[in-house]
Amino acid sequence: MFDATVREGVLRLRRPETRWLSTGWNGGRSRGDAAYNISVPEGFDRTDLGAYRAERLARAGFKSEDDDERDDGARRDDDTGRGGEPPILFTGVSMEHASGARRGPVVAYATVGLSNPAMLPMDPARARDDGDASDPERHAGASTDDPPRPGTVNLIVGTTRRLAAGAAANLVAVAAEAKAATLLATAGVPGTTSDAVVVGDDPTGEPAAFSGSATPVGAATRVCVRDAVRASLRSRYPDGDTPGPAADAEHGVVADDRAEVFDP
Repeated sequence: MFDATVREGVLRLRRPETRWLSTGWNGGRSRGDAAYNISVPEGFDRTDLGAYRAERLARAGFKSEDDDERDDGARRDDDTGRGGEPPILFTGVSMEHASGARRGPVVAYATVGLSNPAMLPMDPARARDDGDASDPERHAGASTDDPPRPGTVNLIVGTTRRLAAGAAANLVAVAAEAKAATLLATAGVPGTTSDAVVVGDDPTGEPAAFSGSATPVGAATRVCVRDAVRASLRSRYPDGDTPGPAADAEHGVVADDRAEVFDP
């Protein structure tokens, strides 16, 4: 299965020769031995994220251990030709709140912080009336290029199955859906402005052409994500005082506009 290690504020999920698909910084498809979730300090404003990644992995001792993950020795993914730089996620949440869950061929690790919720009200007009229309960060047009906020819900999902290209992409959606359903039920928000997902699969494993919710991989992923998110949420907010939609969420956004709807 996948081996998880936390050192110096870095979570490493490791399994040799894994294929990765990341929605995070410098994301996309790659092949390598590990994916990382890095906790950044309060007030973090670095923009040279490649250099910062190298510093943090070296400080944690992962740079030397994962020698085959070095940029200058990057392998090429068989399917995409992309370099094998390891997937990296960043978060303001301490790795002491990282939680994992396992079922069948799937393992999932989550870190949950909700100080920057991203709300999608079903009654946009009412949400606008209830909110502060003068606050630009409340609306969907707020900048998404800022450094990582103190929040973020990061997920790293690994499976020992060999996923078809479409199944790997779909598993990102399955994991995100499970995350949103879990957070809505437990904290009243579907996610934050900077959530990210990494999916890893074994290129030598039993093949899986599909990863929908009714498949063994998809069903296990939903359960693992739900339970890992809930465990991290309890760790991060032990008193249940999550920054929900009624709280003063300083960095949140609300998509309270309306789109034009028409028939094709």
